[in-house]
Amino acid sequence: MTTTIAYDQLADLGGTDLGHTPYRTVTQDQVNLFADATDDHQWIHVDPVRAKEGPFGAPIAHGFLTLSLAVPFWTELLDVKGVSTKVNYGLDKVRFPAPVAVGSRVRMRATVAEVAEVRGGYQLTVDQTIEIEGGTKPAVVARGLYRFYA
Repeated sequence: MTTTIAYDQLADLGGTDLGHTPYRTVTQDQVNLFADATDDHQWIHVDPVRAKEGPFGAPIAHGFLTLSLAVPFWTELLDVKGVSTKVNYGLDKVRFPAPVAVGSRVRMRATVAEVAEVRGGYQLTVDQTIEIEGGTKPAVVARGLYRFYA
């Protein structure tokens, strides 16, 4: 469910649990396209036959592919009205505790840890966890930094 707020309400968002997104399936086509975009064609990602015999028993998504899903997930969780610019400012404390097998379904859970004024806008520090459906460990744990300008 998307939280929709006005720009002038951002300062009060600290500590807000934004919930989680719907699940989405990670496909082999996505993994192959990511491999082409990043020139990372390691067999554990792009060779399903060999990957079945590998350490994970299946091809897995690149960690950075899974992390990049934070972008569409983030827009599903928070919509800020009355802004001229939204900027993905960066990440802190990124970890990949568990691999994502191709065909798995993942979603993101997020909590706004803090809100700070920055020159001309606000910066949100967001604790983000990308979960694997049925998994015991998350795929990604990261702290995202997002800026909003009026």
